[in-house]
Amino acid sequence: MKKFYFTIFFIVQTAIVTAQNNTGFFGKIIEPKTQKPLEFVVVSIQNTTLMQITKTDGQFSFDDVPSGNILLLVHSQGFKDALYPIDIEQGQRLDLGTISLEEDQTLEQQSSIITLIESDFSDENSSSESTSGLLQSSRDAFLQSAAFNWGQARFRVRGLDSEYSTMMINGVSMNKIYDGRPQWGEWGGLNDALRNQEFTLGTAPSDYTFGGILGTQQINTRASIYRPGSRITFSGTNTNYSWRTMATYASGMNANGWAFVVSAGKRWAQEGYFEGTNYDANSFFISLEKKLSQNQSLNLTGIYTPNSRAKNSPNTAEVTELTTVKYNSYWGFQDGKKRNARMKTIEMPTIMLNHYFKINDKTNLNSSATYQFGKITNSNIDYQNANSPDPTYYRKMSSYYSSLYAKDSGEFSGAFIPDYENAEKSKISFLANSQIDWNAIYKANQTPVLDSNGIISGYEPKKSKYVLYEDQVEDQTAAINTNLTSQLSENIFLNAGASFKKLKSHYSQHLLDLLGGLYFDDIDPFYKGRLSQSDLNNPDRQVVVGDTYGYNYNYLATIIEAFTQFKFTYNKVDFYLGQQFSTRDYQREGLYRNGIYENNSFGKSEKVTFENFGFKAGLNLKISGKQLVTFNAAHLTKAPSLRNTFPNSRLNNLIIDGLESENINSIDLSYVYRSPKLKGRLTTYYSLIKNVTQISFFYAEGIFDDGAGYLNTDAFVSQTLTKLNKKNIGAELSLEYQLSSTFKTTFSGAFGDYTYASNPQVSLTNDAKASVENTNPVFDFGAAALKNYKQAGMPQRAYSVGLEYRDPSYWWISANINYLTNNYIDVSAISRTKIFYKNPASGFNFPEATEERAAELLKQEKFDPLMLLNLVGGKSWRIHGKNFGVFASVNNVLDVTYKTGGYEQARNANFRKMNQDFSSGTPSFGNKYFYGYGRTYFVNLYINL
Repeated sequence: MKKFYFTIFFIVQTAIVTAQNNTGFFGKIIEPKTQKPLEFVVVSIQNTTLMQITKTDGQFSFDDVPSGNILLLVHSQGFKDALYPIDIEQGQRLDLGTISLEEDQTLEQQSSIITLIESDFSDENSSSESTSGLLQSSRDAFLQSAAFNWGQARFRVRGLDSEYSTMMINGVSMNKIYDGRPQWGEWGGLNDALRNQEFTLGTAPSDYTFGGILGTQQINTRASIYRPGSRITFSGTNTNYSWRTMATYASGMNANGWAFVVSAGKRWAQEGYFEGTNYDANSFFISLEKKLSQNQSLNLTGIYTPNSRAKNSPNTAEVTELTTVKYNSYWGFQDGKKRNARMKTIEMPTIMLNHYFKINDKTNLNSSATYQFGKITNSNIDYQNANSPDPTYYRKMSSYYSSLYAKDSGEFSGAFIPDYENAEKSKISFLANSQIDWNAIYKANQTPVLDSNGIISGYEPKKSKYVLYEDQVEDQTAAINTNLTSQLSENIFLNAGASFKKLKSHYSQHLLDLLGGLYFDDIDPFYKGRLSQSDLNNPDRQVVVGDTYGYNYNYLATIIEAFTQFKFTYNKVDFYLGQQFSTRDYQREGLYRNGIYENNSFGKSEKVTFENFGFKAGLNLKISGKQLVTFNAAHLTKAPSLRNTFPNSRLNNLIIDGLESENINSIDLSYVYRSPKLKGRLTTYYSLIKNVTQISFFYAEGIFDDGAGYLNTDAFVSQTLTKLNKKNIGAELSLEYQLSSTFKTTFSGAFGDYTYASNPQVSLTNDAKASVENTNPVFDFGAAALKNYKQAGMPQRAYSVGLEYRDPSYWWISANINYLTNNYIDVSAISRTKIFYKNPASGFNFPEATEERAAELLKQEKFDPLMLLNLVGGKSWRIHGKNFGVFASVNNVLDVTYKTGGYEQARNANFRKMNQDFSSGTPSFGNKYFYGYGRTYFVNLYINL
């Protein structure tokens, strides 16, 4: 009996001691409407290394937690982060009960900003330079403002182009080798299927790659991580498209180890926000996973999003004043319907096979094989020995007679006498014929047939003067990637990865439509004889619909990359060290022997090789559970893109002389405060990008002396800038304060100063010189005085104040007032060289080229500040076990007209021509502008089954 009592006493005492030592808490995470448990929810103690992921029952439990006040952070995809203060007492296990998460409505807002991502303002193959698409997965108030409020004005985080970010799907970089930017249209319209995202800002560490200095976005399409169920959405808007529908189904992992996700969608518009911009896009997605064992799975992902859309034109102030900001010169009526000459199409299927291998509890190896193929096309009108079909062609505008066509009243002064009479006639003619005249084009390609009375009875086709063609890019990209994550010890973690990517890209020009004619000559009409031939191996070709003509070549590229990253985590400080090495080879393979470059166009060019490296480091200093200081620094080199390696790839195998990799340095310092009531971040940053190379093409007048070729001072040229440096410095402020359980206010501010930090070297390639002298056609124009000019294309300063109300009955509304300023025009480099002041006829500077007048002409235009009011709201219901919801937004409520960007035309390539043109008040070659949307709306209805 004594032994029995002793045993009971021992058990009780052991339980008491255990209870005293087992200090902690536990709870359960549920979905608020269905009250069902949520799995894969990340539960962590803020600013510590303690973290758990909930299982299928939604439960979590923390033991041996130090006593005191802590902040519990709950994070799950599709829900808002939740932060709870907990007071832990020694020897007690606290039952937190059930915690319900609030649905993250910013996921619905992602659908509304897709229109911004797909607004392509150029003829490049990639999308616009806006970085708003990279911010979709973020929850920081500043980044939310940047994406959803400032993105419509083409705001760029830290003033950086998207080529300095890394966009990944399942650990594979999707940045294009051609220009380094993501091509958003390759996965557009799949918002529901691509919701599983992770985002790191700047050079903060990512588990998947070394990354760029702007940030890394990783999209995970593994089928088993999707929440099971169906989702159907219907949307209406007045931006790029008018209507959209999507449907998505996720099965979850079944007993046989299979899981799959399918999604499909369609977006369309007969006309978007700008005139004549039709839109048609389809989206298809499938993810299929097979669980091979407890530790291994295979996942197959397929993405196919064919889409086509009509472009809108940038316009001079003269054109906009005569029309509206919605005016688009790229279309005209044909048979009573609007037909746009400039269409962009994307058909780039992606197939990805991923192998997930959990080697042990501390090490995972994920590998993938990816194949992407398809084409991107951009159409336009080509013409020979005929007038330009562009209704805004400078000879058709009144400014042509008030400045360029005016009589020169002084040989040495540059003065002129405007022709006001013809200027007024031209204005009237433009207003009466302000769109492409398709009927006139068809008539020009046909011969009238006369009856016996001499009356036109019909038309017969002849050789086309006008045709519709497309620039076509056919890509084949194969990639192999592997990524290792391992916990080496209690405090040390390793990320390592390697990738191999090979590209074959076929660039060519295809004839789409003879526009009523019989055939088209495959020649350059500006040259004669052999020089005019596109392909001396097949001269004097007469091409028809479907034929390749003009130019035809391949790009070949190989990229090998590897990185390692060590993360060290401790109670008061975390820090990391990252390294990267990469090598890439570029080569051009000409398929045509061009008449101008007979000996340097056909066959393969020299191979260009770049070896690059990168180092980065950073730390997190945990001041308390609420306060954190972070520091990141990086130094790396970055190879120039394919686009900026070959200065005139359509015609020859020339490589930019002395081409170098970019040299990049970046640092940032942040103070972060997070409590249940107040969340804030203050960041300062600095980046210096050196040795940037840029290539552009334009027609320049009065640029060469008479010996430059063809006894002509004008020429179509390729301009190359080298040794261009960019300096970006600024600060970011984010504040979010919970006024009450239903009201929240936010403030975000971006203060940037983005300038050119060097005077780059300018060289121009003149094909006319090559045709006459058969020598190197590259002209050295010396340095362009660009130092301290502002980088263009985005507001450098932006501020936002928001107020949000969330009702317990699951409806919410918010308003944001945004002020954006310091946006500048993109300046012409050639106008800032010394040769700009030189008279090509005499070799001496123009006498009227004074410093005072030059300062007026070359002053960089600063756009007017703008204020945008945006409203957003939503409501959700649960009816018969199904979730219904509506999301609506109205951007630019006050219908403000504003410029999002623009560029100086480089056609006036000497001082006298520019001075005469601009002195008229309505220059023919004035700045061209892009305009933002006026008042727009987006309404989204969804059903979760």
